[in-house]
Amino acid sequence: MSTRSRGVAPAVGVVLLVAVTVVLAATVGSVAFASVPEATEASPTTTPVALSVSVSGDRLTFTHRAGPTLAVDELTVHISVDGTALDHQPPVPFFSATGFRPGPTGPFNVASDGQWSVGETASVQIATTNDPSLVAGARVTVRVSSDERVLAQFSTTA
Repeated sequence: MSTRSRGVAPAVGVVLLVAVTVVLAATVGSVAFASVPEATEASPTTTPVALSVSVSGDRLTFTHRAGPTLAVDELTVHISVDGTALDHQPPVPFFSATGFRPGPTGPFNVASDGQWSVGETASVQIATTNDPSLVAGARVTVRVSSDERVLAQFSTTA
């Protein structure tokens, strides 16, 4: 028996094992990469919005301090006093709404152009029929959202 034939068998075995491993890795890799969803268009970066509120009696005045122009009809304004939400929230834009005195000013008024730009102010007056009442020393918190995404939340003391 020749020793040459025996020396070839282990080398052939190693080559076959490497080939099987490469084919198996290629198969697993192609299946893994095929299941990755295609990249979708990246969502636009959200630019921060800076808003503020001041209170004078029953009037809340909101100022757009910085950020992009906001489409008022896409906004939701939620007001709470000392941690309790007002019974009636302002539907923006509006002219006459339950829980508020008619005639809000600025972009919250239905007669405005519907855009709220930096430097503009909007105001609403809370009616006495809305609860809780605005009293001196109360903490007023306002949350402004668009499409259920909070754009700004801010507080002040009445």
